[in-house]
Amino acid sequence: MIVAERLTKRYGTTLAVDNISLAVKRGEIFGFIGPNGAGKTTTIRMLAGVLRPTEGSVLIDGIPMATAPEDAKRVIGFIPDRPFLYEKLTGREFMRFIAELYGIGEEIAREKGDALLIQFSLYDWADHLIESYSHGMKQRLVIASALLHAPRVIIVDEPMVGLDPAGIRMVKDLLRALALSGTTIFMSTHTLEIAQDLCDRIGIIHRGRLVALGTTGDLRGTARLREGDLEEVFLRLTGTEAP
Repeated sequence: MIVAERLTKRYGTTLAVDNISLAVKRGEIFGFIGPNGAGKTTTIRMLAGVLRPTEGSVLIDGIPMATAPEDAKRVIGFIPDRPFLYEKLTGREFMRFIAELYGIGEEIAREKGDALLIQFSLYDWADHLIESYSHGMKQRLVIASALLHAPRVIIVDEPMVGLDPAGIRMVKDLLRALALSGTTIFMSTHTLEIAQDLCDRIGIIHRGRLVALGTTGDLRGTARLREGDLEEVFLRLTGTEAP
């Protein structure tokens, strides 16, 4: 569902992402972790078609992002780390706006939009301006809007930021259910416990390069650790262990 080949991004003399290749299959939850500044968000934005790579290519469900970006983006639900919301709209108006972007008919948009607002505990606030929402409510609205067009691929950067424990549990359960239904999830997170608990495979990026890829067991082997959780593996592979 997601194939990146030799993905590279340069900003002047700075190499932000260095020759990354990976593939994520249908129905897989793939975790993408790395230290601050490692290139996670840059990679995610290239996969989602927000940034154009300096070199390399991205395929989404077989659709080339470079030559058919609109078709590729219609397959994706993108949830950025710092989502932009039109705060002078109500929650319901924002959902209607997203529906129009994807060409969803008014009746279907209303039914699906209301169902998602209910699912994300936002229905009672549907006619309030978004500027009155808490950070967690805004995050739930962004996730709800990304699901409105029933994407086959979800690309999400730090999905749990600003959510309370109940919200985190809801999103985890939702991602598991989506994956079971065949939706592919590509998720960046700093919360290693969530990555270990939720993801089928994990990629570790460090200084722009993919330094390890596989299950937690695979990563443990790469790190030459007989035992240990993902945090120990991560610290070993990124060279950030305490002295």
